[in-house]
Amino acid sequence: MKRFAALFVLCVLSMPLGARAQNGAPAAQPSAAAPGASGAQAPQGRRKRVAIFDFDYATVKTGTAALFGTDIDVGKGIADLLVKDLVTDGTYSVIERKQLDKILGEQNFSNSDRANPASAAKIGKILGVDAIIVGSITEFGNETKNRNIGGGGGGFPGFGVGGIGHKETKANVMIDARIVDIDTAEILGVAEGKGESKRSSTSLLGGGGNWHGWGGGAVDFGSSDFQQTIIGEATKAAVDQMTAGLIADAPKLSVRTVKVEGLVAAVDGDQIVLNVGAKTGIKVGDHMAVERVTSTIKDPATGAVLRKMTTKLGELEVIDVDDISAVCKAVNGSGFKVGDVARTAVQ
Repeated sequence: MKRFAALFVLCVLSMPLGARAQNGAPAAQPSAAAPGASGAQAPQGRRKRVAIFDFDYATVKTGTAALFGTDIDVGKGIADLLVKDLVTDGTYSVIERKQLDKILGEQNFSNSDRANPASAAKIGKILGVDAIIVGSITEFGNETKNRNIGGGGGGFPGFGVGGIGHKETKANVMIDARIVDIDTAEILGVAEGKGESKRSSTSLLGGGGNWHGWGGGAVDFGSSDFQQTIIGEATKAAVDQMTAGLIADAPKLSVRTVKVEGLVAAVDGDQIVLNVGAKTGIKVGDHMAVERVTSTIKDPATGAVLRKMTTKLGELEVIDVDDISAVCKAVNGSGFKVGDVARTAVQ
């Protein structure tokens, strides 16, 4: 009997693993992959945060004014298209337009600073972004011999402004963008875009149907009617190409970790005000851990402070910021008081 049992065990052990599992013996489970191994899911950090300035269009200003019949900020239109492309892609986290405009207004930022890396870096620190994207428009329109396009007005039927009698109209748009490090003003990456569109018997603004796409010095480049015009097609192609270059340069950026420490300056109902603001790098959306100092440990020989013992009270989220203060709401915890310490928890 014992010899029969031993023979049975030997047979089972010699069976393939899959067969043993099918006969009730559990198959061995694969071990977890080591970090970095094929198929392993590394934890994802936050996306790299960028702000996009309106593009400088000084080089093409005369031509665009002739095209539209008035001075149009085509640099803003290009920037708006780029924002849309990058937000759709999701590689970067892009600062909201309102937040950027607010800071630019407070800092008296001028149009002449649009492509200036040093000015961009200064604004970037206040915004708390990882990098700033600045750019220039180097060509916007048709070939030099055809640049003098007449017309004007903010809305028009049919094919639009100027020069309908051309046998062939060619639109060229060339733009470039630079990714600027906000700590050093160093240019981390460069991307270019070139778009071209060509049609017969129409103008640069032809093909967009009854387009009423400008007014107040701005053009809605995101409008489908504008993008159906010859110049609109060229613009979209140039921006898409430039966007691809900026996305490819994303690995050149580093995620900045800004540690901010301040004190609770006031508690007003459900709002807690801190004595630190944009100048220290704090920004809307940051989370701050709040602690209360319970005791101070000093060196008995020198009297120097060795350590402060604290108790965590809760966590705050920043909801509004100016240069020297931040307004927060409680995420968890309670009993916050003036003098409590607030430190960066999550950016």
